[in-house]
Amino acid sequence: MSASILLATELPVRPEAAEAARAAWLELGLPGTRALYRCLEADTLLELRALADLSEIADASKDFAPLWEAVGPHAAGDFRRQVLEYVEAPKEPGTPLPATPYVQMRYVEVKPPAYEAYRAWREATIFDVVRSADTVESFTAYHTVLSTQPGVMFVSGFSCTPEEYNVPFTSPRYKEIVQQAGDSYITGGPGGLYTRMYERVGA
Repeated sequence: MSASILLATELPVRPEAAEAARAAWLELGLPGTRALYRCLEADTLLELRALADLSEIADASKDFAPLWEAVGPHAAGDFRRQVLEYVEAPKEPGTPLPATPYVQMRYVEVKPPAYEAYRAWREATIFDVVRSADTVESFTAYHTVLSTQPGVMFVSGFSCTPEEYNVPFTSPRYKEIVQQAGDSYITGGPGGLYTRMYERVGA
């Protein structure tokens, strides 16, 4: 079952220090249900941490200072953190975090008055595409609890190449779905869709 609460921590790192940053992060260990990823499209590292409920954030925060000390020297910016709450999963990973070598984070900001209509719409459109795509092994919908980018976050797991994974999301049908979302639900229109791919690193 997907994590009830997901703590996502992302850090931009200097390109020449990317390997040192990964090594320093992994050196601290990833106890519990945590995974570290490198972004395939930008010089960032992402840690996903599964929590049972919001009360566990206090314990998780004890790791913030050691992470600052160990990885901060390699950073190109500050740590970005957000807390995500489980909503539903058209494809359950069967584990709190996807066990796949790759994940994609898909973000949209939805206008609150349109949120319920959006959920019904995505069930018949986005989720229909996801369920029929063999390359998409898991797909979980979250909503932000605490974030400077409030909205919907989909966490998608896959094992094929990123190019193969992208095929269902670049089809004419999906392009029409994105247009519909931009016209009716997404703040900022079609450009409000944000996606990034990540490869898992370490154990």
